[in-house]
Amino acid sequence: MTADLPSTVHAESRDLVESVFQAVEGVAAAFPRARFLQRARERGNASELWQALVDAGLLAIGIPEERGGAGGGLTGNTAVMEALSRAGIPPLLYSLTSFSREAILKFGTEQQIQDHVLPTITGERKICFGVTEPEAGTNSFALRTIATPTPGGYRISGQKVFISGADEADHILLLARTAPPGERLSRTSGFGLFMVDLSLPGIHLNRLDIEWYAPENQFEVFFDEVEVPADALIGEDGMGFDYLLSSLNQERIVIAAWALGLGNYALEKAVSYAQVRAPFGTPIGANQAVQHPLALAKVEMEAARTMMYAGAAGYDSGTDAGHLANMAKLLGSRAALAAVEASIQTHGGSAFVYETDVITLWPMIRVLQIAPLNNESILNYISERMLGLPRS
Repeated sequence: MTADLPSTVHAESRDLVESVFQAVEGVAAAFPRARFLQRARERGNASELWQALVDAGLLAIGIPEERGGAGGGLTGNTAVMEALSRAGIPPLLYSLTSFSREAILKFGTEQQIQDHVLPTITGERKICFGVTEPEAGTNSFALRTIATPTPGGYRISGQKVFISGADEADHILLLARTAPPGERLSRTSGFGLFMVDLSLPGIHLNRLDIEWYAPENQFEVFFDEVEVPADALIGEDGMGFDYLLSSLNQERIVIAAWALGLGNYALEKAVSYAQVRAPFGTPIGANQAVQHPLALAKVEMEAARTMMYAGAAGYDSGTDAGHLANMAKLLGSRAALAAVEASIQTHGGSAFVYETDVITLWPMIRVLQIAPLNNESILNYISERMLGLPRS
């Protein structure tokens, strides 16, 4: 596996990314794509993959060296996710844990960092993300999960949905209302961001019947008057929504890496197939009707990849990477979907045979057009923030 980075990536980042790609080769050998799919079919989990990440030291990337991590920032996290996805083994729980701990590093207390961030290095702490609700969808201002202040902390009641890996995670980074129902909410008031222990009484999981060929399952998570201590709150009460937004640029860049890695995996399968499939005596890859969709997918993915690493570098330098992060997620998810579609078309009917491992890529790439933020919302952002058009 080679990083083959865009020329715009700085030399120091290039060395980091290449070392990550080399480390992932060992992870892929320990937990190959075939086992990834097997776990998905069994509705199991990828515990061996998680352990392989620990053994390779990849969970330490993104945590500052002065905190005991390996450094590397978002560029390192992006490289890890891209390399794993290129190998066909993208661990969603890795992305969830990496950007959840970012909010704690930014806004948590020293004790919260010690309790929740540093244990992720050894894989002891796994974190899922609790924002989406059945009625609210992408409108977080409409969420109904309530965290009511109590003498010892908060009492949480409500429901979250499409929570990935909730059965494997031990904590959930949860966005909840702290303002009374009916009170007008704004970005800077009425929300709290909580790190909630999923073993607490009153928390119930219901697995959703979703087939997307991944070992992480999706859940509804119910909170029935769950008592949490005061130190479960990250930062200030009322600022939870702002804290959430501060982590989303990182999330979108990591999601772009996830999409582009799988898109590359699909493209390589299509190219290999087109070089040997010859029903009329000549490989079908010699035909422009086969070549051009694959070539276009390659171009679009490389453009998105350049945007992705530029966004990661901007984030790591401390600048506002919002524009780049949103564009990288939009371009990355769309280009990856085009690559999967081209791979399906190249393989023809055999693409729909499970063992060919082509159609197995489509659900995961397709869902990234709508999650964790749909591409229409990103276009709204670009229209308003970059073009100056009226708010949609």
